Amino acid sequence: MSKVPLTITGAEKLRAELQELKTVQRPAIVSALAEARSHGDLWENAEYAAAKERQSFIEGRIAELESKLANAQIINPALLDADGRCVFGATVDLEDMASGEVVTYQIVGDDEADIKQGKISIGSPLARALIGKH
Repeated sequence: MSKVPLTITGAEKLRAELQELKTVQRPAIVSALAEARSHGDLWENAEYAAAKERQSFIEGRIAELESKLANAQIINPALLDADGRCVFGATVDLEDMASGEVVTYQIVGDDEADIKQGKISIGSPLARALIGKH
């Protein structure tokens, strides 16, 4: 598997989510399964089916996060010597020449992207167009 680029903040958020899943949600779903089993017939028990589905989702997400963190290439944008070029982790201001409106974006990893916070994925067309530009 190829390396997954992450900023330090993005890696911390993934670790926090993984910790939450392992220490809070996994034990909660185990107790929910035990409670559902105590209600009797599992074939007609909707509560049990829902708990099993939730458990499957949680275990899948844990595996996904562990894989991403194992293959993460954590990049500190402050330590990059970009020499004025746009690189991963850079924060750029773009101005609409017609209206003069300025928007600010930070180029981050796929898991960190959130357009509402001004963070765009390294794989997005805009970020790919910006990478390497002065």
